[in-house]
Amino acid sequence: MISKSWEARHSASLPPFFAVGSVSAIEAVWDGPVAVVGDPAEARERFAHALPVIRVASSTAVTPGQPDMEGARNSLDALEFAVGLTRSGAASALVTGPVSKAQLYAIGFVHPGQTEFVAERCGVASDLVAMMLAGPTLRVVPVTTHVPLRDVPELLTIDAIVAKGRAAIRGLQRQFGIEAPRVAVAGLNPHAGEAGSLGSEESDVISPAIERLREDGHDVSGPHAPDIMFCERRRRDYDLALCMYHDQALIPLKTLHFDDGINVTLGLPIVRTSPDHGTAFDIAGKGIADPGAMIAAIRTAGECARRLASA
Repeated sequence: MISKSWEARHSASLPPFFAVGSVSAIEAVWDGPVAVVGDPAEARERFAHALPVIRVASSTAVTPGQPDMEGARNSLDALEFAVGLTRSGAASALVTGPVSKAQLYAIGFVHPGQTEFVAERCGVASDLVAMMLAGPTLRVVPVTTHVPLRDVPELLTIDAIVAKGRAAIRGLQRQFGIEAPRVAVAGLNPHAGEAGSLGSEESDVISPAIERLREDGHDVSGPHAPDIMFCERRRRDYDLALCMYHDQALIPLKTLHFDDGINVTLGLPIVRTSPDHGTAFDIAGKGIADPGAMIAAIRTAGECARRLASA
């Protein structure tokens, strides 16, 4: 994806970028020009003629589509180094690629995902950041993320919903230039609880959280029935949908924007985006993957970084 994005740098009007990781991993799936560089300044100079790469591992044997422990360690080292570059200001934004969580867990990774890892390295509590998935016609933030569905009702609290809502609103203001974001909050149960006959979370937890966000002066509505709030007409009425759990947010987003949806972490002191798709090991090295989401993630990262720099 990173190599195809570099190939599309002119047609997609992408800002200069560089990769951090294993050169051999790139060369195993792409025969284009690669420039090994020592720092971001050199990367900018080489970008026009080759994909700049800051190497964090020596050349190793790589088999596309077959993840291993060495690859997992390289991914984690690259992520750690890239976060450091962005926090120091050497890079203006961080764009992370998809990773195999199973492989990372096998080498001792203890975070639910890259979002929580990046938040910790930035000194921000994970409950104060928001994982926003975005496409051209829809933005969503799940309050709970990678947890079993059966655990969601217990994890939903007034404070949790308010924290995600505030992080999302601040992020939309700072990084996306939306001065007064309109937030639609989804219910948890069918028909948003049907006045309590299908569940009490809406009245006991979600509605009080909405009221607290309104007391902050924010434009927040709901709880809305989840089965109708994502239709085209309803989407025109809000800038962000605050959802209660992972699939409630990601199913509509990926249905609408599977090839160009991105992940943006809101609430960090740095800009971090990523493509909203997985590793796709089954097609690795075949040259058929669509780079649209990675291109969108790089473009959005550049736009958000420029807004923060001019704020």
